[in-house]
Amino acid sequence: MGLRPAHCYRGTDKPAYTRIAVTVHHKNFIGTNPNLHTRQFNMGNPLKKYTHIVDLVCEQPHVQIRDNALEAARLNVNRHLINSIGKENFFMRLRVYPYHIMRENKLAQGAGADRVSSGMKHAFGKPIGKAARLRQGQKVFSVLCDETQLDAVKRGLLRAIPKMGLVMSVNAHQDILSIGTLPKKMREEKVEVKAEEATAEAGEGADATAAPAAGGKEGAPAAKGAPAKGTPAKDAKGVPAKDAKGTSAGKDAKGDKGKDAKKK
Repeated sequence: MGLRPAHCYRGTDKPAYTRIAVTVHHKNFIGTNPNLHTRQFNMGNPLKKYTHIVDLVCEQPHVQIRDNALEAARLNVNRHLINSIGKENFFMRLRVYPYHIMRENKLAQGAGADRVSSGMKHAFGKPIGKAARLRQGQKVFSVLCDETQLDAVKRGLLRAIPKMGLVMSVNAHQDILSIGTLPKKMREEKVEVKAEEATAEAGEGADATAAPAAGGKEGAPAAKGAPAKGTPAKDAKGVPAKDAKGTSAGKDAKGDKGKDAKKK
């Protein structure tokens, strides 16, 4: 079944479902923990000193955002900032975590469209994904930047609003300590490193194959199975191979010796 619309899971009418007990198994209320689709929470360069911070703030009370929507918004904003101001000139952090596990009572669909199954009332359901619960005024994304880059950062954060489908606002201020503790080192992009290593290995392989062809020496040992010079070629059974006229190479050699003897 495909992905349902976001408004199906936006309400928070039930308590959060988060109990995952790893060590105390008899208190584990959740059988299956769905995978988290949000892959990264810190992006950019945390080592540079910035002067301003821009926040994307939720303006709706008591709503949920699924982890796939947060990931789509993060990718969109991160790519825009990298292309516009460079990955060394900003630091972005995702301020919410999708801890709530959503449940759904799946019903059979497809064949038998003449009658629709409504299912049991107040069914418990099975885990289908994760979502973050937001309150009004909560910060979703925060970006550290310089004063000259405020316009580009605001445009990038505005691109995230359609991905989440909520009423949000963008606020800029100078309280950079509100973002919390920054990482001590910059995250490296492993994809680019692997691509560079692959191109370097391909170049070394091409040089290695071209060197024997250009610098081959005379007198090198013949390939295995190839006849040496001055010996007639033989077929698979060891019989001397015949030429186009049907005579073997050995008979031609004997005929030449007989002609030389008669001349003498």
